[in-house]
Amino acid sequence: MIPRILIIAGSDSGGGAGIQADIRTVTMLGAHPMTAVTAITAQNTRGVDAVMPVPPEMIVAQIDAVAGDIGVDAVKIGMIGSAEAADAVAARLAGMAVPVILDPVMVATSGARLADAATVAALSRLMTLATVVTPNLPELAALGGEAAVLSHGCLLAAKGGHGEGDMIIDRLIGPDGEIVRVEAPRIDTRHSHGTGCTFAAALATGLGAGMGPKDAFARAVAFVRAALAAAPGLGHGHGPVGHALGVVPFDLVGR
Repeated sequence: MIPRILIIAGSDSGGGAGIQADIRTVTMLGAHPMTAVTAITAQNTRGVDAVMPVPPEMIVAQIDAVAGDIGVDAVKIGMIGSAEAADAVAARLAGMAVPVILDPVMVATSGARLADAATVAALSRLMTLATVVTPNLPELAALGGEAAVLSHGCLLAAKGGHGEGDMIIDRLIGPDGEIVRVEAPRIDTRHSHGTGCTFAAALATGLGAGMGPKDAFARAVAFVRAALAAAPGLGHGHGPVGHALGVVPFDLVGR
């Protein structure tokens, strides 16, 4: 059966990140995406103009609708919307015995804040349910560092894109130390909107398909790099990556 990936995240009206990036990633990697929208944003490549959280009861209703019919093989959590939503999602996912990938979205690529202090604090409950937590370096610092994240019993995917230098180091870390690291040259582009969402969705897809954490992590890094290299150059700010990798998939299989 095709892997079924439940995406719990916010909508990006510009199509570069959030639910939209997740759907494209899951589809490109051969799985079926389902969604529970946590917030509606008005944004583009230049920034976020407005955010409207979805009520927690509606988020849970979306989860129940797809889980009770289609089924779920893995969950990816992105922008959560509010502390109340985080608590509601945690309570609903507590009974699901599937991999959970938590991307603790706090700040957009443009610099706009997407989580208040109460929501950040509520992420702790979700981390206890997570299989892997995938913060970028500023988010990792806001969560208290590597030891603080690992204390929740999850694995940590420490992404290096926000670091300095010409090489990016991405690491998967467990309670006994580093499991795998990927070092690769930095791709010089301003069109990197949605890389965090894309990575977490790719990781969830791999785990949902039965891949081990090490292989799923390596494939997720490779997919993000390929998408960065294929960025279509849209917009006047931080444009989206190229999830279709510069091709038209339908053209490859014929009409």
